[in-house]
Amino acid sequence: MSEKPLHGIMKSFIFLLPVIFYACNSKNVTLSQLKKVENQLEGLREAAMAENRIPRSITKEGNIRWIIQPYDWTEGFWPGTCWMLYQQTQDEKWKEAAIAAQKLIEHHKDLTNDHDLGFIFNNSYGKAYRITGEEQYKKVLIDASNALITRFNDAVGCIKSWDVAGNWQAERGWKFPVIIDNLMNLEMLFEASNITGDSLYRNIAITHANTTMENHFRPDGSSYHVVDYDPETGEVRSKVTAQGFADESAWARGQAWALYGYTMCYRYTKDQKYLDFAEKIADFILHHSNYPKDGVPYWDFNASDIPKAPKDASAGAIIASALIELSGYTNDKYLKNAKHILNTLSGDAYTAKPGENQHFVLMHSVSNFPSGNEVDVPLNYADYYYTEALTRWLMKRTE
Repeated sequence: MSEKPLHGIMKSFIFLLPVIFYACNSKNVTLSQLKKVENQLEGLREAAMAENRIPRSITKEGNIRWIIQPYDWTEGFWPGTCWMLYQQTQDEKWKEAAIAAQKLIEHHKDLTNDHDLGFIFNNSYGKAYRITGEEQYKKVLIDASNALITRFNDAVGCIKSWDVAGNWQAERGWKFPVIIDNLMNLEMLFEASNITGDSLYRNIAITHANTTMENHFRPDGSSYHVVDYDPETGEVRSKVTAQGFADESAWARGQAWALYGYTMCYRYTKDQKYLDFAEKIADFILHHSNYPKDGVPYWDFNASDIPKAPKDASAGAIIASALIELSGYTNDKYLKNAKHILNTLSGDAYTAKPGENQHFVLMHSVSNFPSGNEVDVPLNYADYYYTEALTRWLMKRTE
C-alpha cells in the first residue's frame, strides 16, 4: 500500500476518534444510569415482595402508596419495569418480582369497563412474552386485547375511554369520551395482530389512530385531552380537559402520549402520515415558548404560574423515550433532545439519592394537578418510561 492512501486512512481514523469515544462513553454513562436505577429499585422490590403488592407512588405522609385492588390503570408499570431490569441484568430476582406482581392483576385481562388494558397488559405480559417467548403470556395478551376491542364503536371510529355512569367525571354529561392517553393502548392491539395473524386488532387500532388524528388536534400540533362523541352518529360533542389547566391548554403528559402514540403507530404500519404527525407533535413540544431549558416540561404548557408551576418528570421521561424511537425513523436532532432530557432526569434535581424517595427513582412528577392528586411525587410510570428510555438509548448506541 502506498503512503498516500495509508495517510488518508489514518486521517479518517483520527477524525472518527471523537465519534467512537462519544459512542463508547455514551454507552458507559447509560449503563451507569441503569445500574443506579437497579440499585434504587432494589429496595422497592424488597418491599413489594414482602407486601405482595404493587407500588404506585408516595402518600402525603411519605409512605409507599400501594395500588388498591380491584383495579388501577398503573398496575402494569411495576412488573414492566422489573422485566426491563431482568432483560438488562439477567438477574432472576427481577423476573420473580415481575411474575409476582402479574399474578395480582392477571384476572383483570377480561375487564370490559375500561380502556387501560393496553397500559396494563402490554407493558407487563407483553414484555414477558417478548422476553421469554412463553405461551402463557401470549394468551393473556390476546385475552386482554379481546376485552379491549369490545369498547370499539364503529360509528365513532374509536375505543371508548371511560364509562359514563359512575365515572369520576360523570357530572360532565359525556356520552362517549375518548382521551388522548388511549393511543397508548393501541400497541397491544398491533401486537395481538402480529402474534395471531388476525387483522381485526390492527384495523381497530388504525381506525382509532386516524379518528384521533382528525379530531383531537389543533393546527399547531397540540392535543385536546378529551373528545366526547355521540355514540349513535359519531359526531363530536365537545373538546375539553379532565386533567389539564384548561380546555384549550396543552396538558404536558397528554402531548407526551400523543408523541409516543403516533411514533409507535408508524413502527407497526410504516404509514408516512403517522411519522409526519409525530414530528409535528415533537416540534410543538420542543419549540414551545414555555418548554423549559432543562427539557422537563411543566405539568401543562399553559399553566398560569409558569415558571413556578410544578414540573412533570413523567411527561419528560415519556417524551425522551418517544424521541429516541422517533430519531430512528428521522434524524439525530430528536436523539440530541432525548439525551438532554435524560441527562436532566439523571441529575440530582430529579433522581433521588440512594435509599430516599421510598426507593422510587425519579422525583417531581404530577398525576392530576386539578384534583390535587399526586402532585410533585414519584410515580411508577415515570420510573417505567425513564428505564425504557435508558434501555432504548443503550440499544441505539450499540446498533
